Amino acid sequence: MNMSLAGRRALVCGASQGIGRACAEALAAAGASVTVLARKASSLEDVRNSLGNGDHHCLVADLSDWATAARLVSEHVEQTGPVHILVNNSGGPKAGPAIEASPEDFLAGLTPHVLGSQAMAQAVVPGMRSEGYGRIINIVSTSVIMPISGLGVSNVVRGAIGNWMRILASELGPDGITVNNILPGYVGTDRLGSLMEGRAQREGTTADAVADAWRATIPAGRFADPSEIGSVCAFLASPAASYVSGVNLPVDGARLAAN
Repeated sequence: MNMSLAGRRALVCGASQGIGRACAEALAAAGASVTVLARKASSLEDVRNSLGNGDHHCLVADLSDWATAARLVSEHVEQTGPVHILVNNSGGPKAGPAIEASPEDFLAGLTPHVLGSQAMAQAVVPGMRSEGYGRIINIVSTSVIMPISGLGVSNVVRGAIGNWMRILASELGPDGITVNNILPGYVGTDRLGSLMEGRAQREGTTADAVADAWRATIPAGRFADPSEIGSVCAFLASPAASYVSGVNLPVDGARLAAN
Protein backbone atom coordinates (compact mmCIF):
# COMPACT_ATOMS: atom_id res chain seq x y z
CA MET A 1 0.00 0.00 0.00
CA ASN A 2 1.54 3.27 -1.14
CA MET A 3 1.27 5.81 1.66
CA SER A 4 4.29 7.88 0.65
CA LEU A 5 3.83 11.60 0.12
CA ALA A 6 7.40 12.23 -0.94
CA GLY A 7 7.52 15.03 -3.51
CA ARG A 8 4.05 16.28 -2.58
CA ARG A 9 3.24 19.70 -1.14
CA ALA A 10 0.49 20.16 1.43
CA LEU A 11 -1.31 23.20 2.80
CA VAL A 12 -2.88 22.70 6.23
CA CYS A 13 -5.21 25.40 7.52
CA GLY A 14 -5.77 25.98 11.23
CA ALA A 15 -2.49 24.19 11.89
CA SER A 16 -1.33 25.99 15.01
CA GLN A 17 -2.84 23.45 17.42
CA GLY A 18 -5.12 20.48 17.91
CA ILE A 19 -6.34 18.52 14.90
CA GLY A 20 -4.78 20.87 12.35
CA ARG A 21 -1.35 20.48 13.90
CA ALA A 22 -1.78 16.70 14.08
CA CYS A 23 -2.65 16.61 10.37
CA ALA A 24 0.43 18.67 9.51
CA GLU A 25 2.62 16.33 11.54
CA ALA A 26 1.15 13.22 9.92
CA LEU A 27 1.59 14.58 6.40
CA ALA A 28 5.17 15.62 7.10
CA ALA A 29 5.92 12.19 8.57
CA ALA A 30 4.66 10.65 5.31
CA GLY A 31 7.16 12.76 3.38
CA ALA A 32 5.17 15.82 2.30
CA SER A 33 6.46 19.36 2.27
CA VAL A 34 3.95 21.11 4.52
CA THR A 35 2.85 24.72 4.65
CA VAL A 36 1.05 25.48 7.90
CA LEU A 37 -1.49 28.30 7.93
CA ALA A 38 -3.06 30.03 10.93
CA ARG A 39 -3.52 33.47 12.45
CA LYS A 40 -0.59 33.53 14.91
CA ALA A 41 2.95 33.61 13.56
CA SER A 42 4.58 32.54 16.82
CA SER A 43 2.47 29.40 17.08
CA LEU A 44 3.11 28.50 13.46
CA GLU A 45 6.87 28.74 13.86
CA ASP A 46 6.68 26.21 16.69
CA VAL A 47 4.65 23.84 14.52
CA ARG A 48 6.94 24.18 11.51
CA ASN A 49 9.99 23.52 13.67
CA SER A 50 8.35 20.37 15.03
CA LEU A 51 7.86 18.88 11.56
CA GLY A 52 11.49 17.81 11.23
CA ASN A 53 13.67 18.04 8.18
CA GLY A 54 11.96 19.12 5.01
CA ASP A 55 10.92 22.13 2.98
CA HIS A 56 8.22 23.34 5.36
CA HIS A 57 6.68 26.82 5.40
CA CYS A 58 4.40 29.14 7.40
CA LEU A 59 1.60 31.38 6.18
CA VAL A 60 -0.06 33.82 8.56
CA ALA A 61 -3.66 34.35 7.47
CA ASP A 62 -7.17 34.56 8.87
CA LEU A 63 -9.76 32.59 6.90
CA SER A 64 -12.42 35.04 8.03
CA ASP A 65 -10.67 37.43 5.64
CA TRP A 66 -10.89 34.87 2.88
CA ALA A 67 -9.92 37.22 0.05
CA THR A 68 -6.61 38.16 1.66
CA ALA A 69 -5.96 34.54 2.63
CA ALA A 70 -6.55 33.40 -0.94
CA ARG A 71 -4.19 36.05 -2.29
CA LEU A 72 -1.46 34.98 0.13
CA VAL A 73 -1.91 31.33 -0.81
CA SER A 74 -1.83 32.12 -4.53
CA GLU A 75 1.39 34.08 -4.07
CA HIS A 76 2.84 31.21 -2.05
CA VAL A 77 1.96 28.72 -4.81
CA GLU A 78 3.69 30.92 -7.38
CA GLN A 79 6.84 30.94 -5.27
CA THR A 80 7.01 27.30 -4.12
CA GLY A 81 5.01 25.31 -6.68
CA PRO A 82 1.60 23.62 -6.85
CA VAL A 83 -0.13 22.36 -3.71
CA HIS A 84 -1.15 18.71 -4.03
CA ILE A 85 -2.96 18.38 -0.70
CA LEU A 86 -5.31 20.92 0.89
CA VAL A 87 -6.56 20.38 4.43
CA ASN A 88 -9.40 22.78 5.23
CA ASN A 89 -9.69 23.24 8.97
CA SER A 90 -10.91 26.12 11.10
CA GLY A 91 -12.06 26.68 14.65
CA GLY A 92 -15.69 25.88 15.32
CA PRO A 93 -18.40 28.56 15.73
CA LYS A 94 -19.47 29.49 19.23
CA ALA A 95 -21.81 27.12 21.01
CA GLY A 96 -25.47 27.64 21.88
CA PRO A 97 -28.95 26.86 20.54
CA ALA A 98 -29.61 27.84 16.93
CA ILE A 99 -32.70 29.88 17.85
CA GLU A 100 -30.60 32.12 20.09
CA ALA A 101 -27.96 32.82 17.44
CA SER A 102 -28.13 36.07 15.51
CA PRO A 103 -27.84 36.23 11.73
CA GLU A 104 -24.42 37.74 12.35
CA ASP A 105 -23.44 34.61 14.32
CA PHE A 106 -24.35 32.44 11.35
CA LEU A 107 -22.41 34.69 8.98
CA ALA A 108 -19.38 34.59 11.29
CA GLY A 109 -19.52 30.79 11.23
CA LEU A 110 -20.07 30.41 7.51
CA THR A 111 -17.36 32.86 6.45
CA PRO A 112 -14.16 30.99 7.44
CA HIS A 113 -15.59 27.53 6.86
CA VAL A 114 -17.55 27.83 3.61
CA LEU A 115 -16.16 30.96 1.98
CA GLY A 116 -12.66 30.30 3.31
CA SER A 117 -12.65 26.70 2.10
CA GLN A 118 -13.95 27.74 -1.33
CA ALA A 119 -11.26 30.41 -1.61
CA MET A 120 -8.54 27.95 -0.61
CA ALA A 121 -9.77 25.39 -3.14
CA GLN A 122 -9.84 27.93 -5.96
CA ALA A 123 -6.29 28.98 -5.10
CA VAL A 124 -4.84 25.45 -5.30
CA VAL A 125 -7.03 23.45 -7.73
CA PRO A 126 -5.33 24.83 -10.89
CA GLY A 127 -2.03 23.43 -9.64
CA MET A 128 -3.62 20.11 -8.73
CA ARG A 129 -5.03 19.87 -12.24
CA SER A 130 -1.67 20.60 -13.81
CA GLU A 131 -0.02 17.93 -11.66
CA GLY A 132 -2.75 15.34 -12.17
CA TYR A 133 -2.88 14.79 -8.41
CA GLY A 134 -5.07 16.47 -5.83
CA ARG A 135 -6.52 15.80 -2.41
CA ILE A 136 -8.94 18.16 -0.68
CA ILE A 137 -9.64 17.03 2.87
CA ASN A 138 -12.07 18.93 5.07
CA ILE A 139 -12.00 18.55 8.85
CA VAL A 140 -15.66 18.83 9.75
CA SER A 141 -17.72 17.07 12.46
CA THR A 142 -20.06 14.15 12.97
CA SER A 143 -22.82 16.78 13.02
CA VAL A 144 -22.82 16.48 9.21
CA ILE A 145 -24.69 13.21 9.83
CA MET A 146 -26.30 13.84 13.22
CA PRO A 147 -26.65 17.38 14.65
CA ILE A 148 -25.12 17.87 18.09
CA SER A 149 -27.27 19.44 20.78
CA GLY A 150 -26.13 22.91 21.81
CA LEU A 151 -24.07 23.55 18.66
CA GLY A 152 -26.74 25.18 16.51
CA VAL A 153 -24.60 27.40 14.30
CA SER A 154 -21.92 24.74 13.94
CA ASN A 155 -24.48 22.15 12.83
CA VAL A 156 -25.66 24.43 10.02
CA VAL A 157 -22.14 25.32 8.91
CA ARG A 158 -20.99 21.69 8.92
CA GLY A 159 -24.04 20.68 6.90
CA ALA A 160 -23.12 23.24 4.25
CA ILE A 161 -19.60 21.82 4.03
CA GLY A 162 -21.11 18.35 3.65
CA ASN A 163 -22.88 19.28 0.43
CA TRP A 164 -20.01 21.47 -0.82
CA MET A 165 -17.72 18.44 -0.55
CA ARG A 166 -20.06 16.21 -2.55
CA ILE A 167 -20.38 18.78 -5.33
CA LEU A 168 -16.62 19.28 -5.61
CA ALA A 169 -15.96 15.53 -5.57
CA SER A 170 -18.21 15.20 -8.61
CA GLU A 171 -16.81 18.21 -10.44
CA LEU A 172 -13.13 17.48 -9.79
CA GLY A 173 -13.11 13.70 -10.12
CA PRO A 174 -12.19 13.80 -13.84
CA ASP A 175 -9.09 15.82 -12.91
CA GLY A 176 -7.71 13.16 -10.57
CA ILE A 177 -8.68 15.21 -7.51
CA THR A 178 -10.44 13.58 -4.58
CA VAL A 179 -12.53 15.50 -2.06
CA ASN A 180 -13.50 14.04 1.30
CA ASN A 181 -14.67 15.06 4.76
CA ILE A 182 -13.22 13.70 7.98
CA LEU A 183 -15.84 13.76 10.72
CA PRO A 184 -14.08 13.72 14.09
CA GLY A 185 -16.08 12.77 17.14
CA TYR A 186 -14.96 13.95 20.56
CA VAL A 187 -11.23 14.71 20.32
CA GLY A 188 -9.04 15.70 23.26
CA THR A 189 -8.29 19.29 22.23
CA ASP A 190 -8.59 22.73 23.80
CA ARG A 191 -11.76 23.22 21.76
CA LEU A 192 -13.36 20.19 23.41
CA GLY A 193 -12.36 21.53 26.81
CA SER A 194 -14.00 24.87 26.12
CA LEU A 195 -17.18 23.15 24.92
CA MET A 196 -17.32 21.10 28.11
CA GLU A 197 -16.83 24.20 30.25
CA GLY A 198 -19.59 26.01 28.37
CA ARG A 199 -22.00 23.09 28.70
CA ALA A 200 -21.23 22.79 32.40
CA GLN A 201 -22.00 26.47 32.99
CA ARG A 202 -25.28 26.29 31.09
CA GLU A 203 -26.41 23.16 32.93
CA GLY A 204 -25.10 24.05 36.39
CA THR A 205 -22.72 21.12 36.61
CA THR A 206 -18.98 20.50 36.25
CA ALA A 207 -16.78 20.00 33.21
CA ASP A 208 -15.74 16.60 34.58
CA ALA A 209 -19.38 15.52 34.76
CA VAL A 210 -19.94 16.65 31.18
CA ALA A 211 -16.82 14.78 30.08
CA ASP A 212 -18.03 11.61 31.77
CA ALA A 213 -21.46 11.91 30.12
CA TRP A 214 -19.96 12.44 26.67
CA ARG A 215 -17.44 9.65 27.12
CA ALA A 216 -20.28 7.28 28.03
CA THR A 217 -21.77 7.76 24.53
CA ILE A 218 -18.61 6.43 22.85
CA PRO A 219 -18.32 2.64 22.47
CA ALA A 220 -14.51 3.01 22.40
CA GLY A 221 -14.80 4.46 25.90
CA ARG A 222 -12.46 7.40 25.38
CA PHE A 223 -11.89 10.64 23.52
CA ALA A 224 -9.69 10.50 20.43
CA ASP A 225 -6.13 11.74 20.39
CA PRO A 226 -5.58 14.38 17.65
CA SER A 227 -2.95 12.12 16.09
CA GLU A 228 -5.67 9.57 15.30
CA ILE A 229 -7.36 12.16 13.10
CA GLY A 230 -4.00 13.03 11.56
CA SER A 231 -3.41 9.41 10.58
CA VAL A 232 -6.71 9.29 8.68
CA CYS A 233 -5.83 12.56 6.98
CA ALA A 234 -2.49 11.12 5.82
CA PHE A 235 -4.26 8.08 4.39
CA LEU A 236 -6.78 10.17 2.43
CA ALA A 237 -3.91 12.31 1.12
CA SER A 238 -1.96 9.29 -0.09
CA PRO A 239 -1.96 7.39 -3.39
CA ALA A 240 -3.55 4.51 -1.49
CA ALA A 241 -6.79 6.51 -1.27
CA SER A 242 -6.96 7.41 -4.96
CA TYR A 243 -10.45 5.89 -5.39
CA VAL A 244 -11.93 7.30 -2.18
CA SER A 245 -13.86 10.47 -2.93
CA GLY A 246 -17.13 12.13 -1.95
CA VAL A 247 -17.05 10.45 1.45
CA ASN A 248 -18.04 11.65 4.92
CA LEU A 249 -15.72 9.52 7.06
CA PRO A 250 -16.54 9.40 10.79
CA VAL A 251 -13.55 8.98 13.09
CA ASP A 252 -15.50 8.80 16.32
CA GLY A 253 -14.94 5.51 18.14
CA ALA A 254 -18.30 4.22 16.82
CA ARG A 255 -20.29 6.95 18.54
CA LEU A 256 -22.54 7.53 15.51
CA ALA A 257 -23.10 3.81 15.10
CA ALA A 258 -24.31 3.55 18.68
CA ASN A 259 -26.73 6.47 18.55
